[in-house]
Amino acid sequence: MRQPDIEIYLREEHLDALTAWLNQQIGPLELKPWHELVRRGTLTCDKHHIALMIIRKAAGKWASIWFDSAHTPWETDLDCARAIYQGLQEEVRCSVGGWSEEEDDPDMDRWIKVNASGEVEFTWAIKA
Repeated sequence: MRQPDIEIYLREEHLDALTAWLNQQIGPLELKPWHELVRRGTLTCDKHHIALMIIRKAAGKWASIWFDSAHTPWETDLDCARAIYQGLQEEVRCSVGGWSEEEDDPDMDRWIKVNASGEVEFTWAIKA
């Protein structure tokens, strides 16, 4: 089932490689300047304009990359994580399933990391 938005996590030192990859492989990417720890932009994919937000230090050295659209090339966070790992060869993390702030999800600390070892589920207790 297609998720209404996509969110993945990538270590901050790989953000430039990610934005270059998105621009080359998915479609034109327009990014605004950083505003403190947040950078917003628009990714164009199949004539859809997808709002993009990057938040540095969302989880320690990990940045959150949020595609606010159901029109991404990926059906799920995991599909996105797989594609970005294949493109960058750097570990990408995502939640096990979609969630919303309104839900009290007992699985909210369950994550999947996609890296050279494959796909591994793990507990990632992100401290706010």
